[in-house]
Amino acid sequence: METKNVILTQDVIEKKIKRIAYEIYEHNSDEQELIIAGIWDRGMILAEKIAAILQEISPLRIRLLRLDLNKQRPEGVTLSEDIDFNDRVIVLVDDVANSGRTMLYALKPFLQFLPKKIQTAVLVDRKHKSYPLSVDFVGYSLATTLQDMVMVEMENEDIKLAYLV
Repeated sequence: METKNVILTQDVIEKKIKRIAYEIYEHNSDEQELIIAGIWDRGMILAEKIAAILQEISPLRIRLLRLDLNKQRPEGVTLSEDIDFNDRVIVLVDDVANSGRTMLYALKPFLQFLPKKIQTAVLVDRKHKSYPLSVDFVGYSLATTLQDMVMVEMENEDIKLAYLV
């Protein structure tokens, strides 16, 4: 049985998500529309929560996309909609940035275009990256050992806790 070293509880997670949404709005307040792309499955749940808050606090049009990829073998990436990303602002969302590989591969479908900006948002950013990725909007940043894994536990659409294994 693994030991759960809890780093974020549900109420703290909700506050972090709200803060991420406000930061996204502050950095994009001059835009008309934002594309929020959530990496299935936990990243998509987080993206839905961020999008809902953005719709409450801002006049921005929010377009929510689902991005599917195999996190172990992330060569193929599919989007829920094929749209033109030229001159658009995209916020790529996942639950945890561990090595950076998943988020880097998740950028592939957007790189066929010339987006205005691509930003990244995660609930937990683990500082040991194997890939050149920096995250723009972070709920919680954590320095870990290479052996540590950060896990986010969900129940239905609720993000219950984040913990270190």
